[in-house]
Formats: sequence, C-alpha cells, structure tokens
Amino acid sequence: MKTALSLLLLAGLFSCTGNTQEKTPATAPVSDTASAEVGQLEPWKESQLLEPGELAARTDLSATHIFNIGTAGSIKNAIKIGPASEIANIETFRQQVSTFSRDAEIIIYCGCCPFSDCPNIRPAFEVLNELKFKNPRLLNLPKNLKADWIDKGYPMND
Repeated sequence: MKTALSLLLLAGLFSCTGNTQEKTPATAPVSDTASAEVGQLEPWKESQLLEPGELAARTDLSATHIFNIGTAGSIKNAIKIGPASEIANIETFRQQVSTFSRDAEIIIYCGCCPFSDCPNIRPAFEVLNELKFKNPRLLNLPKNLKADWIDKGYPMND
C-alpha cells in the first residue's frame, strides 16, 4: 500500500511539466524556514506569498527580479528559466540568482497547475532558502497562471 501511494504521489508531482527530461528528486528537503501556515510543510512561509494584484500594481516591474520557473507563459519582465523540476533548469536558476545581493527580492512563479500539484515551485524556493536570500517570494497562483493572472488582465511579456 505504501509503495502504491508513493507511486501515485510521484506521478502527480511530475504531471505538470509534460516532458520526460531528468527531474529533481520528488521529495525535496524542507528547509528550516518551512511553515505549516500554508496547510502543509512547505519551504515558504505564508508571509512570503505575493498576491498577483500587488505585483501587477507595481509601476516599475523592471526593477523586480521575477523568474518563471515553470512551463506557463511569462509575465511582464519575468526571466524564463523553464521547469525547475529539471536539473539543468534548477542549476541555471541557481547560477542566475547567485549573482544577486542576498537582500534582493526574488519572485518566482510557475502557474502550470495548483500549488499542491506543482513540481517546480518547491525546488526553486529551496534554492533561494539554501542561498540564504532574505526576501524570497512566491507569486500566489493557487489555481494557475491563466486563472490567477492572465484572466485578470495583468501584464504579460509580448
């Protein structure tokens, strides 16, 4: 029974990316900054969730470090990394953010599916925690990018 449950969880964890390239481990370690505020232990705290309207209301998005770490479209001024569940992409992300000040606000998002099913946000947020960033943020897209950003008319890259 335990094996069957593990296989079901693993299958669900990788269902959003739609490709078969090498993935990061399904059970990424949870950092010391994890919080049960979001309903389960996650590598982010509820206070680190950034509401879409708050980000969209910022007048100068070019001064913000936004990373698309999934397969969904790119919001305005986001840097496209690709699915963070793929080892090559998470390493690219690690290299890019390692050049920033540890005080920089870094915002990540995926938007491929609900947070509970997303294989990309946890590995990317873990990188931010491991590198000891003081202001990591996760764009709060609990359903997906379309429902929580695009359908609200928020800015996308052309």
